[in-house]
Amino acid sequence: MKSDFDVALPSIKQLQTLIKEGKQVEVKLLSGDLLNGKLVWQDKNCLCVMDANNQSTTVWRQALAYIKSKN
Repeated sequence: MKSDFDVALPSIKQLQTLIKEGKQVEVKLLSGDLLNGKLVWQDKNCLCVMDANNQSTTVWRQALAYIKSKN
């Protein structure tokens, strides 16, 4: 069974680096909402952002406007 999650894609590699390095990010959603925190995981459908209060938010990839490193 072939996965749609291609770890060779630059976008996937960039997010994996942010996860590995524990960088703070700003995630803007198409709704206009902003999430700030660290990326803790990603899969082919979603990613998870952990905020300063250890509250995790799972975001569907199609809801993303952008992800920006803050440090």
